[in-house]
Amino acid sequence: MNKVYPDAASALAGIVQDGQTIAVGGFGLCGIPEALIAALRDSGVTGLTAISNNAGVDGFGLGQLLTTRQIKKMIASYVGENKEFARQYLAGELELEFTPQGTLAEKLRAGGAGIPAFFTKTGVGTIVADGKELREFDGEQYVMERSLVADVSLVKAYMADRAGNLVYRKTARNFNPNVAMAGKITIVEVEKLVEVGEIDPDQVHTPSIFVHRIVVNANPEKRIEQRTVRTDA
Repeated sequence: MNKVYPDAASALAGIVQDGQTIAVGGFGLCGIPEALIAALRDSGVTGLTAISNNAGVDGFGLGQLLTTRQIKKMIASYVGENKEFARQYLAGELELEFTPQGTLAEKLRAGGAGIPAFFTKTGVGTIVADGKELREFDGEQYVMERSLVADVSLVKAYMADRAGNLVYRKTARNFNPNVAMAGKITIVEVEKLVEVGEIDPDQVHTPSIFVHRIVVNANPEKRIEQRTVRTDA
């Protein structure tokens, strides 16, 4: 099975459709699948539910899909860097399901592991728990959270072999592995493609069984979300 596609548009072709749930990896602007997000924008699909730690920034990352109104609902833990997101949400134009960051990561991991729900203390006594089942364990209250499974997952890894074994780098490893697991179809953007056997099995972060399509983007832009530089006195 050839998993390698010549570009991001062809990797999405025949897969993305209106109304799908799309999970997108990344942490802030670090480790986001830049080329795949741009290709998703250009595909013109609409009515998407996007699962991601955050919504990018205005004009970049998932922020592009907010500008084009392709996202109808966000499931996220942080949206503070995106003014268009805030505007659409406050105007009632965008649905939002706020999810604590650790809970979001576990909802994706559990979905990929075939676990339909789990209990956590996070959110008990807050609006996060409204309408959800509560249960007591060892004298403590826990809230039940349903796991997340996406129709399509878009993932960024540093390196893949042609079978789809993945290696991430540093902060880009925060959400991408869980997103990769949670997709019914997982499409991965990588900077480096190697032959099968060139990655030490002990260094594989996501095994190939979770990966369906691969596209190489050797020189991603890698914008910095908030650039901070030192000024000497």
